[in-house]
Amino acid sequence: MRTTSLAPTVLRRLGAGFLALLLAACSLCAGLFTAPNARADEWRDKEYWLADSGITKAWEVSKGANVKVAVIDSGVDAQHPDLKGAVTGGYDASGSGQPDGQKSVGSKPEHGTLVATMLAGRGHQPANATPSPSPNPGPSAPLPDGVVGVAPEAQILSVSTWLGSPNPAGKSDQDQIPEAVRWAVDNGAKVINISLGSTTPQWPQSWDAAFLYAEQKDVVIVAAAGNRVGGNTQVGAPATIPGVLTVAGLDRKNVASVDASSQGISIGVAAPAENLVGGLPGGSYAEWAGTSGSTPIVAGVAALIRSKWPDMTSEQVINRIVSTAKDAGAPGKDPLYGYGILNAEAALKADVPEVSANPLGSMAEWIRVHRRGNPAAPATPQPAPTQVPSAAPTLPEATVPAAKAPSQRDSAIGAAVVIGFAILFLAIIAAAIVQLRRAARNPALAREEPDTGVVERVDSRRNP
Repeated sequence: MRTTSLAPTVLRRLGAGFLALLLAACSLCAGLFTAPNARADEWRDKEYWLADSGITKAWEVSKGANVKVAVIDSGVDAQHPDLKGAVTGGYDASGSGQPDGQKSVGSKPEHGTLVATMLAGRGHQPANATPSPSPNPGPSAPLPDGVVGVAPEAQILSVSTWLGSPNPAGKSDQDQIPEAVRWAVDNGAKVINISLGSTTPQWPQSWDAAFLYAEQKDVVIVAAAGNRVGGNTQVGAPATIPGVLTVAGLDRKNVASVDASSQGISIGVAAPAENLVGGLPGGSYAEWAGTSGSTPIVAGVAALIRSKWPDMTSEQVINRIVSTAKDAGAPGKDPLYGYGILNAEAALKADVPEVSANPLGSMAEWIRVHRRGNPAAPATPQPAPTQVPSAAPTLPEATVPAAKAPSQRDSAIGAAVVIGFAILFLAIIAAAIVQLRRAARNPALAREEPDTGVVERVDSRRNP
């Protein structure tokens, strides 16, 4: 699988080397392959993480009722059989979708529905079955057909964004992401799922205020660490933003996934990332992999906690998840597993001491330190400095050397250097003109905008 680079004009527009967010950086899909029909409950049976990550045990305490989770992604198909009644609102931040955020857009339009079904899928009754009195049976009752999410009683807010390819509406990720975050916060989201990523740890300054706003409004943001196979050898933004709960990926042996994960000091917790299943727009299903799928597992657990303890702060919610995780890798927090492997049962049942701050940092503090002196940043006001005695200098005073007239030899060398650079510049311009003329005669030679979607393995099937 490969991830192509942005066109030079796009790089110049974004500036500072920041790459457009890649749906593909967090999901590993290469295409959709049809397969023979199968019973929908075969997909539900593949959800090994419900038991392995302690989620079915956590359901004894909470199933996410009365909690709104915003899915900032490519749009969610609310008509999928497993999402009936789950999507209660939405918004289009792309300018290219539907106002309710339920039109699938972008380079990987299926992405948002895959994420939403894993997070809050309700499943559905099989054909010709007697309707159940409740769409969400207790933990001891048989599960319905289809995909059952980690928080099957939570409510989804679908916020559609166009990422991974040129947006017909012209809005960039710099505009869409902060707009999406603010809308989610203002419309009652207590958890925000961002299964998107980039190949750089830096983020545009235009994001500062939105993520600070979410922090100030006590919202938990969960983001994907990205995948090596998608070009993310290190965690990229927004998963590097302080205070965000960043999720790394595991294989079936609970070992850090080689392809479907990344590494970095901002990782908070690790969750399953391989052999995942989810729903596709139109009512079908798919197998997939990547931290795009790990993220809704953890975001779902955050919704379970916020449902059980509605008054618990976002700092305490995140602390519950990371402090109850099972340590893995190097002792303590490490760049592959963060604080460890997700344990949903412990996160809902263990006695966890309160903390005074988010263990993953504070956006407000980061802005105070790193945007100091920049009037465009929403920095915290600083107290007036007090007068203190100056410390003794430790460096010698600077001296200014006397000016000397250049020798004729120096002048000749300088002129030769200037002439040489001028000739090189003209040669580069001539080569560029030749390339442009060749591309004009043969459009196939022109570089395309990147197609960033890489789902390693997708096996889609419809209900019988």
